[in-house]
Amino acid sequence: MIQVGINGYGTIGKRVADAVRAQPDMEVVGVAKTSPNFEAEQAVKKDFPLYAAVEERIELFDEAGIDLAGEVEELVEASDVVVDTTPSGIGAQNKSMYEEYDTPALYQGGEDADLVDVSFNARSNYEEAADADHVRVVSCNTTGLSRLIAPLEDEYGVEKVRATLVRRGGDPAQSGRGPINDTLPDPITVPSHHGPDVNTIFPDLDIDTLGMKVPATLTHTHSINVELTYGADTEEVRELLKKESRLFVIPERLAIDGSGKLKEFALDSGRPRGDVWENAIWGESLTVEDDELYLFQAIHQESDVIPENVDAIRAVTESADRKESMETTDEALGVGFDL
Repeated sequence: MIQVGINGYGTIGKRVADAVRAQPDMEVVGVAKTSPNFEAEQAVKKDFPLYAAVEERIELFDEAGIDLAGEVEELVEASDVVVDTTPSGIGAQNKSMYEEYDTPALYQGGEDADLVDVSFNARSNYEEAADADHVRVVSCNTTGLSRLIAPLEDEYGVEKVRATLVRRGGDPAQSGRGPINDTLPDPITVPSHHGPDVNTIFPDLDIDTLGMKVPATLTHTHSINVELTYGADTEEVRELLKKESRLFVIPERLAIDGSGKLKEFALDSGRPRGDVWENAIWGESLTVEDDELYLFQAIHQESDVIPENVDAIRAVTESADRKESMETTDEALGVGFDL
């Protein structure tokens, strides 16, 4: 069993912990928190050993009556792999600690690409993470774009990608980002950081991205145009994308016309926290004209990177190939809506 430590137990960390626990070949050694908030209490209730991420704050856990299993250094030492889900920039500060204990580490997309040996997307470059010491699971938006591009590149070749990302203003629990009453080009300059980030997965891809923020919390929404190298028609592309386990082509009959109904559908389908691990592509939007593909997709920013973190653990430890890992991850989590 792969022993996995999780440094950070917030929006991403708690989801990673649940996903790792669900895997047949992994165990959660423990999770680390900086403060004794509701998430720390939930970790204890779920029987995740809880470690203090900051030594100076141990007394706060004592005062809150929350028992600790130790300090984060002990968690790192006991782990085969650590998944760092701390806020952007903190992972870079933690790197030396992981190196001190010779423990491979996975970071999230908020860290700089030059911090790590490889930026990772399971569908696109799984093998490149083999035996790496530092791997960055790319951001939710880059994950969504990479998942879409990979099968198109394999089947038809891709000349160019043009994408406009309509980004949520904050996650539902990020009260510090609101209230919001505005629509912002973010950034005003072109490209947004997402195109260059996709190039960490597809170095030779010609991609331009624009970004904007809107007053919403549910998902990001992408407007995509892909120029294909070889001819295709709409139905061929639709069938290709439907075969991808982490792409959900929304049937028109479901009448899901936006992110609100998509979230409701996920909740009604029994998804934990209403998570949508897949890219949600509106089937009616799929159109090919003169070798150019157009579509809209929704990216659930809180959850789409969770399967990728699990796969990255296997890639780093070389415990499974891409196909085996993705199938195991998807089956254990329940990826794919039963229609």
